[in-house]
Amino acid sequence: MPNTKSAIRRVRRVKKQTRVNRIRRSKYKNAIKQMEVLIKSKNKEKIKKYFPKFQSILMQVAKSGVVNKKTASRKISKVSKKI
Repeated sequence: MPNTKSAIRRVRRVKKQTRVNRIRRSKYKNAIKQMEVLIKSKNKEKIKKYFPKFQSILMQVAKSGVVNKKTASRKISKVSKKI
């Protein structure tokens, strides 16, 4: 239990950051799942249309620090090889 004012504020801030990070992480996972579904469907047009958005989402999440930048780059590279 926090005792000082600054510790109390810190707890509040951490809760907010946790919520934001959870949203970002789910956004990241949903983007990967969506891309896998599109690859399995083998619809080239939809894949090429979604790929830039997929890259954008992954790099946004990496930029915020939820996922490592190299991990995001590796995922993008792996998907681009499959296309």
